[in-house]
Amino acid sequence: MKRTTSTIAAAALLLASCGGGGGGGGGPPTPAPGPPAPGQTPVFAVPAQEALTSAEVGRIIAQGVAEAQARGLPGTFAVVDRVGNVLAVFVMNGANPQLRVPDAPNGNNHDLQGVNVPGAVAGAIAKAITGAYLSSSGNAFSTRTASMIVQEHFPPSAAARGLESGPLFGVQFSQLPCSDLSARYNGIALPNSFIGPKRSPLGLAADAGGFPLYKNGVVVGGIGVMADGIYGFDPEIQDVDQDAEEAIALAASTGFTASSEVTADRISVDGTTLRYSDATAANFRSNPASAAPFGSLGGAGALTSVTGYYDSADGLIAGRAYGTEASGIRAATAGEFANPDAFILTNGSGANRYPIVAGTNGGAALSAAEVRAILEEAFKIMSAARAQIRRPLDSRAQVSISVVDTNGAVLGIVRSPDAPIFGTDVSLQKARTAMFFSAPFAAADLSANTNPEVPMFVAAARTFFGNPSAFTGQNAFSDRAIGNISRPYFPDGELGRPQGPFSRPVAEFNPFSTGLQSALIAGNVVTHVLHILTMSPDTPQQCTGNPTPGRLANGIQIFPGSVPIYRGNTLIGGIGVSGDGIDQDDMISFLGLHNAGVRLGSVGNAPAAIRSDQIVVPVAGASQGGVRLRWVGCPFNPFIGSNEQNVCQGL
Repeated sequence: MKRTTSTIAAAALLLASCGGGGGGGGGPPTPAPGPPAPGQTPVFAVPAQEALTSAEVGRIIAQGVAEAQARGLPGTFAVVDRVGNVLAVFVMNGANPQLRVPDAPNGNNHDLQGVNVPGAVAGAIAKAITGAYLSSSGNAFSTRTASMIVQEHFPPSAAARGLESGPLFGVQFSQLPCSDLSARYNGIALPNSFIGPKRSPLGLAADAGGFPLYKNGVVVGGIGVMADGIYGFDPEIQDVDQDAEEAIALAASTGFTASSEVTADRISVDGTTLRYSDATAANFRSNPASAAPFGSLGGAGALTSVTGYYDSADGLIAGRAYGTEASGIRAATAGEFANPDAFILTNGSGANRYPIVAGTNGGAALSAAEVRAILEEAFKIMSAARAQIRRPLDSRAQVSISVVDTNGAVLGIVRSPDAPIFGTDVSLQKARTAMFFSAPFAAADLSANTNPEVPMFVAAARTFFGNPSAFTGQNAFSDRAIGNISRPYFPDGELGRPQGPFSRPVAEFNPFSTGLQSALIAGNVVTHVLHILTMSPDTPQQCTGNPTPGRLANGIQIFPGSVPIYRGNTLIGGIGVSGDGIDQDDMISFLGLHNAGVRLGSVGNAPAAIRSDQIVVPVAGASQGGVRLRWVGCPFNPFIGSNEQNVCQGL
C-alpha cells in the first residue's frame, strides 16, 4: 500500500493535472488515436444473450435456503436479472425483517445513518442489483468489493489512514429510487415491463451478501441476502470476516458463479488488489448440489411481494437476456448511432429512449450534429483506451457516455456492448454534476432546496474558497474537482485536515452520509422505503428538492469522469462517462470533447483560465501556501497499441 505524507500530497495537488493548467506550449497536439472510423469493423465482443430461467431462479433460492437452514439463520433472498428486474423475493420463516443502517462515528446521524425499518427486502434487492450492475464479462464485483471502493480511505483499514478515498467514492448514491433514468416495475403483464436499467430501493450496497450471477461467462443477474438485520459495510480490509450472509449468498450462487479469472481479487487499483469474497465453498455447512428443490420449500418460507418491485402472485420469473429489445438495452441501428459497437437504451418497443437531439436551452444550445460528434469522438477514445477494471489485461475500456444541456435534459446516451450497467445512471449523474456546478444558477438552486441542510453546504463552500460569489458561473468544475471538495479530509486522505465544504466532518461521516450528495436525495430514499412498507406515496421520478429538479434529476456524483461543455465562454452542457476506471472515464470525456472541438470548431472544453485547476485553496503548511483543485486526470500508457503518454497535457 502506498503511503502519502501531507507535504507530498499537497505538492502533488499543486501540480496541474493532465488536461488542466492553462494550456501548453506548442499548441494542442493532434487528436488522440482511435479505432476504425464509424461504420467499419467492430472492436468489441458482444455478450451472448443468456438469461436465467424460472427454474434456475428457484434453484438459486433453494441452495441459499439450505445453507441458511444449516446455519440456523433464516434469511431474505432476492434474485434479479442483469438489468435489475426482480425475479423473486423469498422470505424464510423467522427471518429478521429489520434493516438497520450504522450510526455516524459520533452518533450524530444524518441522511440515511441510523435508519432502522423492517426493510430487509429492500436490502436484499439492493445487494442483488449491486452484484449484477457492477459486473460484466470482464469483471465480477460483489457487495464486498463495493464496500472496499466507497470509503474515506482506500483500502479501508486502520493501517491505511492517510491514504486517499476509494476510487468509486459516492457510487453508492446511484441507481436511486428517484432516478429519472431508471425504469420502474409496473407488473409483468403490461407491455415493456422488463426494460432496464431498473432502480434500486437503496442505491448500491456495501454490505457483504450480494454477488453477480453468470451463465457461460455472461452476467445474467445477481443474488442478495439479508439475514442479520444490519445493512452496513466493512471498515477493515486486513482481516477475513466470517460473514454468514456472504456465505449464504455464495452458496446460493453455486453453479452460477463468475470465473475466477474475472473476480475482483484478480483486479488491482493503484497497486491494491480488490476483494471479492471472504467466504469460500469450504465454509459451507450444506451441500448446494443436494439442496431440496424449490417446490418443496413451502415449510421454510414463501415468495413475498415487495411494493414497486415484485408481485409474489407471479411466482418465479425468468430473466430477460441483456442485449434484447425486451431488456431495454440493445445494439444501436446505423441510424441511431453509426459505430457498429454502439448499444443504446430502448423502450422495449423498438424506440431509442435517449435519441440524439439538440439542446433545449436556446441561444447557444448544442445542435444535434454537435451532440452526435461529441458522442462519436468519446466513443472512439473509449474504443482505443486500455481498461482499468477488466480482465484479461489489455482489454479495451467499456463505458456508458451521456450528454446533457444546462436544463439537465438528456441529449444522447450511448454505451459499449459489455459496459457495466451501473455506469449508465452514473454517467448521467456525472454529466449533470459538471454542468450544474459550472452554471450561474448552482448556488441559487442549492440555496432554495427544501432540505434546510443543503444551503449550509453552499455557505461552507463560499467560506472555504473565500469567495462569496462561488458557484455562480465564474469557474468551470469537473466531477473530479467536485470530488476534491466532497471528501471528509481536504486534501483527500490527509489526517487532521478539516473536511471539504461539500462533505460531513469525518466524525459524522460514513458511506450512508457523504455530505451534500446524500443530503440532496436522502428524503427521496426514505420516502421510497416507507412506500415499500405501504406507509407513504412513492418518491417522484426526479431527485432533489431544488426549485428546478430536472437539472439534477438523478442526483449528483462525486468521483471523476465528466467535464462541462462550452461554446467559447458560454456553458452549454456536460458530458459524463462511467464504467472502466476513473482516469479512463476522465480521459474519454475530456479528450472526446476536445476532439469533437477539433472536428467541429464550435464547441469544446472550458477555457483554461476558468477551469477548476486554477483555484488554489489556502491550506496551512502546503508549499506555495495552498492546494490546487483538479480538472481531469488521464491514465498512464492509456491506449492499446500505442506508447503515447501525457495525452491530455496542454489541452
